Amino acid sequence: MTSIVVLGSTNMDLVAFVPRAPARGETVTGREFRTIPGGKGANQAVAAARAGAEVAMIGAVGADAFGERLRAALDASAVDTDLLRTVEGPSGTAHIVVDDEGGNAIVVVPGANGTVTSLDHGDEALIATADALLLQLELPLSAVTEAAVTARRLGVRTVLTPAPAQQLPPELLAATDLLVPNEHEAAALTGLTDPRAAATALLALVPEVVVTLGASGSLYAARGGEPFTVPAPRVPAVDTTAAGDTFVGTLAVALGEGRPVREAMAWASTAAALSVQHAGASSSMPYRTEIDEAHAALTGREVDAV
Repeated sequence: MTSIVVLGSTNMDLVAFVPRAPARGETVTGREFRTIPGGKGANQAVAAARAGAEVAMIGAVGADAFGERLRAALDASAVDTDLLRTVEGPSGTAHIVVDDEGGNAIVVVPGANGTVTSLDHGDEALIATADALLLQLELPLSAVTEAAVTARRLGVRTVLTPAPAQQLPPELLAATDLLVPNEHEAAALTGLTDPRAAATALLALVPEVVVTLGASGSLYAARGGEPFTVPAPRVPAVDTTAAGDTFVGTLAVALGEGRPVREAMAWASTAAALSVQHAGASSSMPYRTEIDEAHAALTGREVDAV
């Protein structure tokens, strides 16, 4: 079984479903409101666990009702939360508007996540047990960078999702094995709007890049190789929140199991396509049996035994 450690955010998603997102200064009437456990770190942890990995989470929740629910949600998905800290103050929250086309706009308030500025007792030992360390940018950069550098020293593969998009310190990039931006984040990092050109430019900074392209699939580029695109299944989107996190979590599992990159990307795309057909972040993420069955239906292959 692939072992994955996630250092990242844990948020309560406060989700309003609306016919269309409001313009600045405008008020619209929503049709539904939900509170759903999320956060890019927790989302990737749940996605990887449901896809069949052994997963542990490093991060923080607040000493509030949201914190209790967030920890319980991770536990329910078999994510190890022994090193998930509980700190004074509120948990992180994400305020999300989802329109009828499945698009979203998000405001993140870090809360407890902002207290994770460095690794704590036991974190390094946990990272040492992993096949891969998954990182995002909803925690302070100091902690993300320290974790990446630690993983590199320990020989653990690092997978970085550069979201929310921001300039990255050289030492973080130098310790990143696989960078997984979406096309907007790739453009923000390089100034290039063409995904293939952006991916090629990013290879000056990291050895491998996967750019997610939404409904158009994903693009892979590596030093010394020719870039290629893997299409995404065509499905009706209900809510695209956490589709990227689903992709990253399942991709890490597939790569950890030794699947070829193209096959791993196709399997992850199937998982992401399943997630967008349901509302919510972690609540929408598929289990391995669902991914395998859907992928087999798309490829005409028999489902492999777990």
